[in-house]
Amino acid sequence: MERRELRELLAAVAAGETSPSVAEARLQAMPFEDLGYAKPDFHRGMRQGVSEVIYGAGKTAEQIVGIARALRSAGERRLLITRLDPQKAAAVQAGLSDDDAREFVYHEQPQLAMLGTPPEPDGVGYVAVCAAGTSDLYCAEEAAYTAEMLGSRVVRLYDVGVAGLHRLLAHVEEIQGASVIVAVAGMEGALASVIGGLASCPVIACPTSVGYGASLGGIAALLSMLNSCASGTSVVNIDNGFGAGYQAALIDHVGIR
Repeated sequence: MERRELRELLAAVAAGETSPSVAEARLQAMPFEDLGYAKPDFHRGMRQGVSEVIYGAGKTAEQIVGIARALRSAGERRLLITRLDPQKAAAVQAGLSDDDAREFVYHEQPQLAMLGTPPEPDGVGYVAVCAAGTSDLYCAEEAAYTAEMLGSRVVRLYDVGVAGLHRLLAHVEEIQGASVIVAVAGMEGALASVIGGLASCPVIACPTSVGYGASLGGIAALLSMLNSCASGTSVVNIDNGFGAGYQAALIDHVGIR
């Protein structure tokens, strides 16, 4: 249950539309269930405003299905499963109930699955996800879909790296109008600093592992972003599009949740 649902439930009790006993029954469930291999957290949405997300790498399809079933049984209307390869995604969908399988949507490029439809955007503005090159889209799309699943409107600005600065400058209006920006780049990671010099909103820099030998699997971009001279720029881990999109959605909902 998310905070909004909790407020709606309490409002329904106050208005006499729901009895206290019904509300008590919905709230008395344990905050987690011990599945042996995992303990799905049912009250995370109430504590943090966002329900638990399933990290798919390292888990079997059967484990993911078990966690998803537990969360859905506890009333979670939508789930996000990250780092899910195509073969495992197919096995997860096959293991779900018929109703849940019909709501299962898999996005192969970011290796991310959604169970349930994204909510209507209700942030203070929009999240601009900017990707330096086409090779960075796996990470940018992970950030974009995550933010959308958390209730943000996303504007995608792709292939706007500094090797062709005019491509980025063609989107100055969208950059300056955003409530928060995710800048995704590999190679030398300069995109975040350039965007940070154009925008008045927070910029979340997300380095990718894209690049040749001396990029060191994204470490060069990470260090470049950490040393950015653009104020208001923060940095997430290499290839952590999920973390960037999650943080962006939180910023986009400041004062709302």
